[in-house]
Amino acid sequence: MLLLMTLRSGLAQSKMQAIRFLHTTGRQKMGPNCRNLIQKRWKSTTVSEIAAPARAAVGSLPNSSAERIMGRWLLVCSGMVAGAVILGGVTRLTESGLSMVDWHLIKEMKPPATQEEWQAEFEKYQQFPEFKILNHEMTLNEFKFIWFMEYSHRMWGRAVGLAYILPAVYFWRKGWFSRGMKGRVLGLCGFVCFQGLLGWYMVKSGLEEKPESYDIPRVSQYRLAAHLGSAIVLYCASLWTGLSLLLPKHKLPETRQLLQLRRFTHWTTGLVFLTALSGAFVAGLDAGLVYNSFPKMGEKWIPDDLLAFSPTFKNFFENATTVQFDHRILGISSVAAITGLYYFSRRVPLPRRAKLALNSLIAVAYLQVTLGISTLLLYVPTSLAAAHQSGSLALLSMALWLMNELRRLPK
Repeated sequence: MLLLMTLRSGLAQSKMQAIRFLHTTGRQKMGPNCRNLIQKRWKSTTVSEIAAPARAAVGSLPNSSAERIMGRWLLVCSGMVAGAVILGGVTRLTESGLSMVDWHLIKEMKPPATQEEWQAEFEKYQQFPEFKILNHEMTLNEFKFIWFMEYSHRMWGRAVGLAYILPAVYFWRKGWFSRGMKGRVLGLCGFVCFQGLLGWYMVKSGLEEKPESYDIPRVSQYRLAAHLGSAIVLYCASLWTGLSLLLPKHKLPETRQLLQLRRFTHWTTGLVFLTALSGAFVAGLDAGLVYNSFPKMGEKWIPDDLLAFSPTFKNFFENATTVQFDHRILGISSVAAITGLYYFSRRVPLPRRAKLALNSLIAVAYLQVTLGISTLLLYVPTSLAAAHQSGSLALLSMALWLMNELRRLPK
């Protein structure tokens, strides 16, 4: 009905324009060829002129409504990515990540149903180093627990992929994406697929036989850092885009102090990201179990084995003592930077929402450092360690929120 009304009104307007043109020009002065040319041109252009607004009336929403829907969608997606990061951390802490020894996109979605299927899955696990070195006395029921932990993480990852891709296809067909938004959405969807492949690439490193080593089998800390880092980048990009679509920009005066505050916030957010990424090396090397004291490491401020490896740069990625030391320094530096940011911001008149983001940032920062110290002193209990990892995402979220509140208005 709306389409018919639009077409009728458009046709009427176009006809009136043609009549006025004929009267202005002087119909008596035109030959039959000229009149035929005008009629043909009117018929050919009318439909194309009317079709665009008709399609817009039927197939799209006002820009503000579409942006709100897409913003909420991306916030949901970022929340699901955060859930995947937390679930992956718990999977790592319960040493469940190597329980599924192969990867199939569709086939593994159905878990074992019978005793025979479970036994076959357990026998596959028994062929790999983790069972031979660490879990050689594990029972089938114990194996089921770690298997379901890894299975849950993988299924959640697939749900994240669908949460990005299916709505993106729908919104694309509706024509809601601008040119710039299309590029962002393609990047996010591609990154989700890349993240799944990177996860399996990480797991493979823990399944490899190493005859010369009798250490506890674990995944490569480099691949773990890449997997976690890419998940955090995906989370940040989704959260930033969602907030940008939902929150109206503030008309802040571009003073020198505001520019300094904005720059300070960017550097602080980068430091928080780097601290979270260094946590992947702590997890990959079990570095949280090396020196369980604070503020000193053992009896010293700087331990003797801080640079025990040669060449020196390897210590920053492969020496558990150095990795823990670096994480401590980065964590303390992040809290100090956030505290400085808070006091510096008091010189700048900020809107209410920006002040709320700043207060939330400093509150989460001190909660996070408390969780980190408690996790260290209590020898990394699973619940506290998972809360500490969740806190890193919460802290990064607050920093991104503040950045978003301080962003420039487009010129």
